Amino acid sequence: MANTEGTKENPWQLKTPPLTSEYHMYKDVKDGKDVIVYVVGKTTFLYDYRCLADLHAMLKKQGDWMELGVADEQKPAKEGTVKAWGRSEKNPVGCWYGLNKGLRGRFGMYMPPLMELLGLAEVTHDPKENKMRAK
Repeated sequence: MANTEGTKENPWQLKTPPLTSEYHMYKDVKDGKDVIVYVVGKTTFLYDYRCLADLHAMLKKQGDWMELGVADEQKPAKEGTVKAWGRSEKNPVGCWYGLNKGLRGRFGMYMPPLMELLGLAEVTHDPKENKMRAK
């Protein structure tokens, strides 16, 4: 990975796990905090950058494939999924990794492809019910 990849000027180009939608992400700083910014259409989402290391550590500890789970912020997440973990009181931050209320959704859809691109995880690319595991 080039040093300039993952910046606002040169964002990571990604596709959702079923490979049906494209989006981009980049690392930035907001209010003194490292964040991941991702843009889907005209909507911008912010996540705590530490979610990458925390998710990788959790997947390593779990040791097997984990269902991604996809649910908007207003809907409950299926237990035992990456999505549920990303908003759980039991994860290392004790709450949502998403930083902008109302737009914290779909952690299980958009974070796994970045983890795969960065060489931290394997992700399945089926039409539905995708999974991931740590590398």
